[in-house]
Amino acid sequence: MVHIPAENYAPKITDDTRTPVPYVGEERELLVALLDFQRHTFELKCRGLEQAQMSLRSVPPSGLSLHGLLRHLAGAEQWWFSTQFSGSSEPLINYSDDDPDQDFERLDGDVGVAWEEWRRRTARSREIVAGASLDDTGVIQRTNEPVSLRRIMLHMIAEYARHNGHADLLRERIDGATGL
Repeated sequence: MVHIPAENYAPKITDDTRTPVPYVGEERELLVALLDFQRHTFELKCRGLEQAQMSLRSVPPSGLSLHGLLRHLAGAEQWWFSTQFSGSSEPLINYSDDDPDQDFERLDGDVGVAWEEWRRRTARSREIVAGASLDDTGVIQRTNEPVSLRRIMLHMIAEYARHNGHADLLRERIDGATGL
């Protein structure tokens, strides 16, 4: 087998506004860097769009919109880091048992307010991560099972990556922008 140096097959970052994820490092450093990279990627997918564009459900029959994804990701930040890991009993945003899909479906709110909420939730998540070990655990509320911060970090990286793929398609349909 021929050894191919990492620099020859690793992705090349062309958008210099994002901090590249290191190719080597401690586990915590890599998880934090990759999650922040995914968060920033989502911001870039939405950059420069107006309220109506953010709320456009541009890939029918799907009901997804960038505004809905933004609301969903803010809720995911709260659910996983604050509620499941830290045990906060603060009321959930963009969710109720009676209306579980409101994050995606209710787009009547101001996108600027949704961005502020997302930024507040991501800042709180960063604080939680900074103050804990990857081996520390919270409790999955619905099953009462332990969940490590490491597992939550991995889940959130996957969550953002999946929704960044959705955002790619939505943005391309809105204004043709690709590769953000």
